[in-house]
Amino acid sequence: MYRCSSKFELEPLRQMLEEKMVYGLLVLDRREAYWGFLRGNRIEPIGGATSTVPGKQRKGGQSAARFGRLREIAINEFYTKVGERSSAIFLAEKDFFERFKGVLIGGPSPTKEEFEAGGFLHHEIQKRVTGLFDVAYTNEDGLSELVDAAKDALKGMTVIKEKAFMDKFLKELVKDGGLAAYGEESIRKNLEIGAVDTLLLSGNLRKSRLKIKCQSCGHSEERTVSMEPGKTVKDITLGSCPECTAPRALEEEIDIVDELTKLADQSSAKVEMISDDFEEGAILFSAFGGIAAILRYRTGF
Repeated sequence: MYRCSSKFELEPLRQMLEEKMVYGLLVLDRREAYWGFLRGNRIEPIGGATSTVPGKQRKGGQSAARFGRLREIAINEFYTKVGERSSAIFLAEKDFFERFKGVLIGGPSPTKEEFEAGGFLHHEIQKRVTGLFDVAYTNEDGLSELVDAAKDALKGMTVIKEKAFMDKFLKELVKDGGLAAYGEESIRKNLEIGAVDTLLLSGNLRKSRLKIKCQSCGHSEERTVSMEPGKTVKDITLGSCPECTAPRALEEEIDIVDELTKLADQSSAKVEMISDDFEEGAILFSAFGGIAAILRYRTGF
């Protein structure tokens, strides 16, 4: 949006990019805690804290009863600290009452149950606790484990749907005669014959499909090229015609995501954009070139 001033008005775009649903993430045990957010399909780590709760082995000369009381006091103090920090982090979220949908708490039993039942959270956070989930890690790695464990509670969230598609693709991939395909050439052929049920495209895919024609003899070909950030098709060398060595010219350029999506539409195949903000999404881009599919039936491509 441009107004009569020295700069463009970008706030409407920023509002469009903001996730409409945000969940708070908390993993903890009696040794440490870690916080984060789930924003659409992106897990955003915030930070962690460690406790001073002593281990279960008491020092020599200290009675079991006294040691137990001191340990309970330390646990309560840590829970209080975690509750205060959690409340401060989550309540500070922009448009909290409109966008903040819930809190997922993960950890081993009975820690997470003790914490949730103890009323350590602000009442606005406490009433938004979506569920308690068993996780093994209580550091940053525990956030991804928590989201996986909470997939039933989060049905409908983008990240869960994306994970489900990638899980299905990877399961089909390892089956004998499984309904999985990957790579641009294979996907293009399967799309052309209508064999694709779901087309999976990485959100990191930055490629263009070029139609190139010789200016002399008319020989033409199509080529897929990667587009580096900051560069355009003008920076790509088209080379000479293999038939007559004359210069070649660019006839058409189309983003490969747009092209493959159009092919998918022609056979009513579903198209899913997969982010790399979770492990399986990153694998789609790094291991499979960002283009894969779940097929309707097995083909030779």
